[in-house]
Amino acid sequence: MRVVLGALWMITTVSLAVPAPLRFSISDSWAMPMVQIEQGQPTQGILYDLMLSLATQVGRPAQFQVLARARITPAMEHGEIDVRCYVTQAWLSNLSGDYSWSIPLWVQRNVLVSAHLPPLSVQLGSLAPQQIGTVLNYSYPTLEPRFASGQLKRDDARNEEQVLQKLVAGRFKYAVINEWTLNRFNQKLPVAQRLHTVAVVEEQSLGCYVRNDPALPVQEILSTLWRMKMSGEVDEIIKLYTGTASPTPDSP
Repeated sequence: MRVVLGALWMITTVSLAVPAPLRFSISDSWAMPMVQIEQGQPTQGILYDLMLSLATQVGRPAQFQVLARARITPAMEHGEIDVRCYVTQAWLSNLSGDYSWSIPLWVQRNVLVSAHLPPLSVQLGSLAPQQIGTVLNYSYPTLEPRFASGQLKRDDARNEEQVLQKLVAGRFKYAVINEWTLNRFNQKLPVAQRLHTVAVVEEQSLGCYVRNDPALPVQEILSTLWRMKMSGEVDEIIKLYTGTASPTPDSP
């Protein structure tokens, strides 16, 4: 009996000594250099490195939940996720819940790309009515009026890499994609087959937000993200995977 009670005491003590994990959302629509997903878990990439470093610095193990993009907001609202990164408030106009936002950490540049040779400069307003490649459940504020008017129609793929694969296969003439994802994708193609940027669609400052929960060290998380940005750590992570640092985000 003493042995059993002793074992239970040791298990309880160890359990109390281990801090609860910091739970991060990973969208299954992301591609490298943002994140590499293997067997349902992230293994490398800008966001993986940033989240892992954040959790380590606040003294908690990192736990990653790979979800469809449409599932992430409900998961945050139901308390299944603690921190969501690579997001802007402009994408979440109907967000419900109590959250705190980090400072902007990087700038995402979405570009219009084509496989056409030679590459042609394009004005978005002059595009003939047609389908363009997009990612399922992604928001493109600059293009929404054109989608609403019928000038452009979305041809959605599940993730960013699939959008570019469909463009290479000739499913449509143009696609909208993260510039870093485009550059990474092009590295795998022969020079003559690489895709070309024909217009900048939009630039957006992105960061992270945290559930305001007494069980979470919210202010420590936010201040750690601030230090990571101000110290240059965020830019070094970006440079590791892209070769260049992110443009400086505007202050909120």
